[in-house]
Amino acid sequence: MTFENLLTSNDNGIFTITINRPDKLNALNKKTVSEIGEAVKGAKSDNSVKAIVITGSGPKSFVAGADIAEFVGLSTEQGKALAQAGQDVFRSIETCPKPIIAAVNGFALGGGCELAMACHLRIASDNAKFGQPEVNLGLIAGYGGTQRLIQYIGKSKAAELHMTGDMLNAEQALNLGLVNYVVSPDQLIAKCTEIIEKIKSKSPKAITGVINSVNAYYENGVDGFKAEIDEFGKCFATEDFKEGTSAFLEKRKPAFTGK
Repeated sequence: MTFENLLTSNDNGIFTITINRPDKLNALNKKTVSEIGEAVKGAKSDNSVKAIVITGSGPKSFVAGADIAEFVGLSTEQGKALAQAGQDVFRSIETCPKPIIAAVNGFALGGGCELAMACHLRIASDNAKFGQPEVNLGLIAGYGGTQRLIQYIGKSKAAELHMTGDMLNAEQALNLGLVNYVVSPDQLIAKCTEIIEKIKSKSPKAITGVINSVNAYYENGVDGFKAEIDEFGKCFATEDFKEGTSAFLEKRKPAFTGK
């Protein structure tokens, strides 16, 4: 896949998407959001891809926000369409059956924070900054930020950050549960790879079941416990379950195939 604003690579089953607009601090314009959706869709259907990492180019920024120049002059309906398009792409990340990790290498503001939150896990470099500063522009978050930030850090703190536009540093984000780990910039991709290699040793079918069940907790009108029952039951029909149980009883490491 070739993109205008993204760099992509597939190394040993890890598909890396690098947002490549360093002169704009990797700000998300409509083209970039669309390309992220295309890249994730392609990786989802590629059997050689086992996991996805999303990061930004350069040492300063993961994604510093949206490309505000595209917002000027939009009508209410056009603004709603813009938000819907962004939410659709970020939802495709959240519901991807393959694990997606955000490697946050600097500023993750506005749409950048929303993109990171849509990923299943977040690893931050110690110079990372997180925030939803849209109120400074007379706006609110539109790509799911008002909903997902609550899920990670709770209603009260999320409301504060959305209303003040204040930023969190990496340690604050870690302490609040917004990120999984904080590492030095030179160890960022290595930490993502370490976690992915551990996940890759498990059954892909089971990993998808985990993603689906965890997401169900937050879906309106969905019984998360029922979703867990369904995903649990599906596991019994897989070759991976047979291999996993046999390996356990035979005291050996399992060799999962994703079948």
